[in-house]
Amino acid sequence: MIVAALLGAEEFGFATAPLVVSGCVMMRVCHLDTCPVGIATQNPELRKHFAGRPEFIETFFHYIAEECRELLAALGFRTMDEAVGHVDSLDTAVAIDHFWKAGKLDLRPILEPVNASMSTALHRTRDQDHGLDGALDRELIEACGAAISEGRRVELERPIRNIHRAVGTMLGSEITRRHGGAGLPDGTISLTFRGSAGQSFGAFVPRGITMRLVGDANDYLGKGLSGAVIVVRPPESSPFRAEDQIIAGNVVLYGATSGSAFIRGQVGERFCVRNSGAAAVVEGVGDHACEYMTGGIVLVLGPTGRNFAAGMSGGVAFVHDPDRVLPRRLNPEMVELEQLDEEDRRTVRELCSAHLASTGSELAARLLGRWEETVNEIVKVMPRDYRRVLEATRRAVEAGGSVDDEIMAAAHG
Repeated sequence: MIVAALLGAEEFGFATAPLVVSGCVMMRVCHLDTCPVGIATQNPELRKHFAGRPEFIETFFHYIAEECRELLAALGFRTMDEAVGHVDSLDTAVAIDHFWKAGKLDLRPILEPVNASMSTALHRTRDQDHGLDGALDRELIEACGAAISEGRRVELERPIRNIHRAVGTMLGSEITRRHGGAGLPDGTISLTFRGSAGQSFGAFVPRGITMRLVGDANDYLGKGLSGAVIVVRPPESSPFRAEDQIIAGNVVLYGATSGSAFIRGQVGERFCVRNSGAAAVVEGVGDHACEYMTGGIVLVLGPTGRNFAAGMSGGVAFVHDPDRVLPRRLNPEMVELEQLDEEDRRTVRELCSAHLASTGSELAARLLGRWEETVNEIVKVMPRDYRRVLEATRRAVEAGGSVDDEIMAAAHG
């Protein structure tokens, strides 16, 4: 902490050390649900072994603070603020000379003392202005007042530029603050934007809001989506075939928990990473799509990049793969490819029809027009463990037993 502060840091993150203080013995089996000290597990028997207490963490940080005070005193500083940015207090020569690789690095930019007067503070002395007072969401919150307070339906249309970041997030926060996690009834607020959206368009937006973007979007579209509906499509006057164009950036729907997204066009890398409950239709994805996905449904109507479904432990993905190239682009460690059953066929057709209705997709129209051929070209990406959980749940329901007990038995063989 002291070294970081001398280099200019004013905030410090702790992860592994407090975890060890809580009882972690670094078995490195967090992903196997076999944690022997009951931390990284859903098994109730293993969770009984957890012996951590809040006082352990409190004591740990008291010791950290005490040692920091000792080091600050040895350097001649009374507070952490006084130490921030004083790289002149660092003796780096021995470390640089000892480590041969350091000779290939030019560390002068981060070790150069700030040329400031004695009266100039090196630490933060005033809050950063993030420009939230002039955010587009301020206007949206005011215009949607009747919907937020009385649940009355509101429709708005606004222009948007890429300087407008996280549009919808503050509005969604206001709704959650008033109505809780359930949000508002579907379709209460209908927002249409025309232009190029900045990063995190529709991030964390709850149920009750439909956000339509006629244009294109930057990265993190729908990040943490929490029940809303997001629709992205090109302008009606666009001369390009939407299915061949990138219309949204990377990491779309990262960590989404619920809601749906219909995207007429392709997106960048890491689509639906850590999706745990949202439904999404897209016309092409880059590398690492559905990475670490734990729930939800994804329908990809176009090409896919490499490393598809890496670490995917839950949810289902359907991919239109007429040329049968997906097996070469799939990460098969945790998933398998399957043919669609009758329920899958109904689900995929409903998603494709909803995509057509929401976006006017020419691709969806063509595929639906030859559905009997199309459905046989779609393959299902199914996590093996997720299938076991679904089968265990079905058995428990049919037998009238405990779903949790049946799942635990299936998970541990």
